[in-house]
Amino acid sequence: MRPTATFLDLVRSIDSGNAARQLERLAALLTAEPPSGSRVATTLRHLEALGFRLEGGGQFEDAARAYELAAAIDPHDPLRWRRIATLARLRDFIGHESWDDATAFVAELRGRDEAAAALQEVARTLLRRGWEHECRGRAEPAVQCYRLAHELNGGDTDLATVDGDNLSQKIRNLRILQMNALAGAGRHEEAVALHESTRSIVGLGPVGIYRIVSARQEAAEGRGRYHEMQPGRRIVDPAVTFLDGPIPLTSQAGTLDAPPQYLAFFQDCLTFPRSNVVLRGERLIYDLAAHPLSGVADIKDGVNPGQIMTAVWGTERVLVEAPSEIREIEAGLMLFGFQSRQYGHWLLEFVPRMLCFNDPACPAGLPICVDDGMPETHRQIIALMDTRDRPIVTLQPVATRFRELGLAPVPAFFPFDTRPGLPIYDAIWPQDILAAVRDKILERLAAEGGDLRRTGRRIILSRRGFTQRQLVNEAEIVETLQPHGFEVVQPELLTFVEQVQMYYGADIIVGSASSALINCIFCRPGAWVVALAHESPEFYFRGFTSFVESSGARLLFVRGTTLQIEGVHPMHANFRVLPATMRRALEAVTAAP
Repeated sequence: MRPTATFLDLVRSIDSGNAARQLERLAALLTAEPPSGSRVATTLRHLEALGFRLEGGGQFEDAARAYELAAAIDPHDPLRWRRIATLARLRDFIGHESWDDATAFVAELRGRDEAAAALQEVARTLLRRGWEHECRGRAEPAVQCYRLAHELNGGDTDLATVDGDNLSQKIRNLRILQMNALAGAGRHEEAVALHESTRSIVGLGPVGIYRIVSARQEAAEGRGRYHEMQPGRRIVDPAVTFLDGPIPLTSQAGTLDAPPQYLAFFQDCLTFPRSNVVLRGERLIYDLAAHPLSGVADIKDGVNPGQIMTAVWGTERVLVEAPSEIREIEAGLMLFGFQSRQYGHWLLEFVPRMLCFNDPACPAGLPICVDDGMPETHRQIIALMDTRDRPIVTLQPVATRFRELGLAPVPAFFPFDTRPGLPIYDAIWPQDILAAVRDKILERLAAEGGDLRRTGRRIILSRRGFTQRQLVNEAEIVETLQPHGFEVVQPELLTFVEQVQMYYGADIIVGSASSALINCIFCRPGAWVVALAHESPEFYFRGFTSFVESSGARLLFVRGTTLQIEGVHPMHANFRVLPATMRRALEAVTAAP
């Protein structure tokens, strides 16, 4: 049976200008003359069509009212209508960015006697809305949709975003992006307020604003002791050599102004293992972030997995989250930090600091503090470099306060990555510092009876165990070189001492341009290193040349054909080198005087 003519006239009369008023009249009519029998089903169909029409016009609050009227008269499934009404009302709050009203409404929903499954279904719809906003680059509406879903669901359980993150992680990631943008624009206070609004959801502490200073600046202001052992100086611009002649490099050439070598000591410092951040009072001591070229650096402290703090960088100031737990240590020397467990970073950025810690100006007895989980090779290097017989303290991933902390510098300005939109920064390493590291280790090995004779070996460094920057036709290149006396070696299977002896004794080393070539700082003067690389002109050609040739060895690059795979950064692409090209390279190095 059809609804009454009065009902139908009211439904048909509703438009964008009178919906709220006419819906009130419709509610009064249904209260006074509730439908019954077969008239209920037809009335529900008209209310559903009305709600759909209102939603299509963006009138979600009015649509919610229409669905609520349906819930009031449906004797069989009123929960369905209430759920549809709930979604429409939330869409209204989201559309108007009425986040306080939306929060109150979600709290009201959780207070109702609603089934958990029904609430989770609404939460999943909010996830889809959040994803739509995220895909459009609208971070704040996306965060709020995810936040509302989190509150409605009572946490992360059984909910994940389209890309697989749980809600807490997604909110944290989006907030960091927003805070980075604000800090980059100098709006640090706004970033603090933004973080505060959702930090309880993701389990983070409050953030503070810190002024960025170098160790030298902090000491110059009377807040520490600074001893300079070698002043800043100009270093040599390396001459990069390619098999087929020069190419135009598209990376940014690293600065030739090497920083001074120093020891600095500060009291009452808060540190974060696996990070380079050192906090003291309202200042953050960090040479990289305080460097005049820091604008090119995409500083990663606190952003990558495995780190224990959150930091957001801006010009001259940084935001750092307060830790929930702090360990106390009396004193120590900082040999921990970002990427310390990765061999290439360890040998170039961290090991040279031992030269400073060996200096007589560094008090005896202070322990060397390192990150947990470091390979045994790292400890072997410390033992060879340390002339003071210092104890080693391993720091667990817990914020650590030092009553006194000793710092030494990275020997070059070395950003971990370049900011998006800028050329790759090709750091140039000071050969005097790397040569001093080499000499110290070789002297120690010789004193301990190590075999440092020239062996004349020809070595192919295998990269079979790695997935990035891999020579995909390695077997073919091995087959090409073995008739010429080459042998295959996987350096990671050797002890550090065995590696140093191998590199030092070899006449020719061939390998992919990767961290395995860093040990070429131990090559003998006059040896040849043939570095195989993909064809990208923005690779670290200057950097590799500077550290390999610090030994007196000669470096020749051979560029192969890049095999680009979707999702792999061009800098880490795999590649192929033709056997004929490899034969030409061998002829070039064996014919050289």
